[in-house]
Amino acid sequence: MKIGNNMVVELCYELEVDGEIVDRTTKEKPLDYIHGTRTLLEKFEENIAGLEPGSRFGFTLTPAEGYGEIDPDRIIDLPKEAFEVNGTIQENLLVPGTTVPMLNGKGGIVPGKILEVHEKTVKMDLNSPMAGKTLNFSGEIISVREATEKELKEGLHGEYVHSCCCGGHGDGHGHGDGCCGGHGEGHGHGDGCCGGHGEGHGHGDGCCGGHK
Repeated sequence: MKIGNNMVVELCYELEVDGEIVDRTTKEKPLDYIHGTRTLLEKFEENIAGLEPGSRFGFTLTPAEGYGEIDPDRIIDLPKEAFEVNGTIQENLLVPGTTVPMLNGKGGIVPGKILEVHEKTVKMDLNSPMAGKTLNFSGEIISVREATEKELKEGLHGEYVHSCCCGGHGDGHGHGDGCCGGHGEGHGHGDGCCGGHGEGHGHGDGCCGGHK
């Protein structure tokens, strides 16, 4: 069976950036997604469309085909009050270099990197960690099957059903442990590399897309 729209695809891959492997999945723990649902980067899906189980792939995506160039307008100052939970600022989160998933105006999770912490404000970089990067993917297709009606309606992992956030808090699928005053502490699949995996693999803001 060949990869096409509404097919559930399992694959393993490696992502090389600047000469280093920055993300990978294995045959034992593959990336899975529904093709054609914008889970992964559009150009990633285009490059593997039509492949069959056992097929190997290798391709390069430019910054424009991946996460775009670094946008200075996405480096912003936020009031410390944005990190309040029950009236208390979560000072433990405010450490330069820390990535904090944040809730945007559309209810989506955007990973933000803390650059500087001042008395009343926090400077954050909302650019993807892969912005401005050339992405070199290689891997193998493991399996391809038709998605069920339930999967098409609810998402492969129920992601269309379980939404984030509730009252400024919540559990974000693939993004981590909820929200903190419109922000949240997260890990795992957030900015995964394959698209939703974002720094993870395929379920979030990953590199493969979903990723976006």
